[in-house]
Amino acid sequence: MYYIILGVLAPIILNLIHLIVGLYVVTQRGNVISLGFTGIGFLTKTVALLWITYLGIVMAKLDFRIFVPLLTFFWFFTHIVEAFVIQHYMKENVSAHIKQIQQ
Repeated sequence: MYYIILGVLAPIILNLIHLIVGLYVVTQRGNVISLGFTGIGFLTKTVALLWITYLGIVMAKLDFRIFVPLLTFFWFFTHIVEAFVIQHYMKENVSAHIKQIQQ
């Protein structure tokens, strides 16, 4: 049960929360602020991943040979999905002046 909670649900929920905040930042604050948030988000999600790893291995006594690959797979997969969604909204958020320069 802890494998599913900590190895699957925790990284999905972590990246879902980060995606929601990231969508708010990119749509309301702009692309430049969004890039800064993405950089800071990389650090905070890395700390959260290490903390979840600690919880699973030390506190819940899960087998690291099963838990770590499970955790990192779901963290990485949701991280990639988040990147493509944020990139989509960043492309939509480009000003008309910049689009005109690019063409």
